[in-house]
Amino acid sequence: MARRVVTGVLLLEAAGLLGALLLYRAMDRSQDFRYTMQKRFPSILEVYYKSNEWSGIHGIRENDEMTWLSNKN
Repeated sequence: MARRVVTGVLLLEAAGLLGALLLYRAMDRSQDFRYTMQKRFPSILEVYYKSNEWSGIHGIRENDEMTWLSNKN
């Protein structure tokens, strides 16, 4: 019984990790997807920006904001 529970927990964690990776890749590849995330789930987009800034990748947030502001005008 305990072995099944541990296996289930490990599978759930692996699925969560895979989902997070796929979400990160989608945000990393598409500015349109980041715009959708900004409208629907701004806290998740903030985590994306912060993780990139912590890893030394700067300017994505500023580039997105400039593009989105210029598209509104």
